[in-house]
Amino acid sequence: MSTLVSSVLGRTDADVLAWDTYVLSSPITSGYHLSGWRRVIEEAFGHRTYYLVAQEENKTVQGIVPLVFLASRGFGRFMVSLPFVNYGGLIANSSEAYRLLEVSAIGKAKDLNAAHIELRHERPIETSWVSAARKVSMRLSLPGSYELLMKGFPSKLRSQVRRAQKEGMTARIGGRECLDEFYAVFSRCMRDLGTPVYAKGFFAKILEVFPKEARICIVSHGNVPVAAGFLFGFRSSLEIPWAASDKRFNKLAPNMMLYGTVLEYACQQGFQVFDFGRSSPDSGTYRFKEQWGAQPHQLYWYYWMGSGLQVPQLNPQNPKYALAIRVWQQLPLAIANLLGPYIVKHLP
Repeated sequence: MSTLVSSVLGRTDADVLAWDTYVLSSPITSGYHLSGWRRVIEEAFGHRTYYLVAQEENKTVQGIVPLVFLASRGFGRFMVSLPFVNYGGLIANSSEAYRLLEVSAIGKAKDLNAAHIELRHERPIETSWVSAARKVSMRLSLPGSYELLMKGFPSKLRSQVRRAQKEGMTARIGGRECLDEFYAVFSRCMRDLGTPVYAKGFFAKILEVFPKEARICIVSHGNVPVAAGFLFGFRSSLEIPWAASDKRFNKLAPNMMLYGTVLEYACQQGFQVFDFGRSSPDSGTYRFKEQWGAQPHQLYWYYWMGSGLQVPQLNPQNPKYALAIRVWQQLPLAIANLLGPYIVKHLP
């Protein structure tokens, strides 16, 4: 029986090819396991990454876990697979490979004096790590055509989708040429929510590294972008991990046109599932996605914690951030856009 060894993924073309070949051959990996996200995170945020791989002596890959190290005075030192996105985690062909990677990840965390490791999984796993099941992803199975999908919607929903058209709004899907408009809507929406915004360069880097997988949808009222979504497709699923609308135009329902447009695009491109992204059960975003027929898919996040520590609560629902959120909502947009990227890069 071949002995398994673990190591940090190298930078050679052969190393990267072996990693991505494994990702594409496994039925349970996500698009965020692709090695391109290592480049996105390193170049957009400057974070150190530790892509751990379990291999046989002949270099056959038996398991992987992409880890990103985040460190700041305000939020501490920790590792995540994968920050800023909804999926990641440890994938392995056997329990032996899985345990080896767990041990290797813990060893790396201790070397870096990290307080915890967070793995974002779509499925439950057998592990001694602490589990949290606070989030679900909302997913909609797609028929063969958008016309069939529309027929299945309640009449009220169909009329809401059409209302934006009657108001003269238009929608289009593109790539890098849509980034400025996307960011104008997205950054304003994040400020209004009291959330620091990612730098525009983060999205530009995704478009650069994944020109075929990443797209942008823009809804405009005249020449003004009023709703926008960033799309990422992998295998049979199209996800909208980032979406926003300008609340000043809410009465015109631009977000309904946004989702109608991307669902039509998903059907046209042959995707079988549309992933609305993660939500807390029974939240406002959960109910919005539910009205489209999306069903909850439980997510499982697993934590290794340093001695005596508790599972972190680095999210807007944590009461200790309430005052900061209210203050952020009052900032001028230019100031929020200037300061936001320096803060949010340290939040997973």
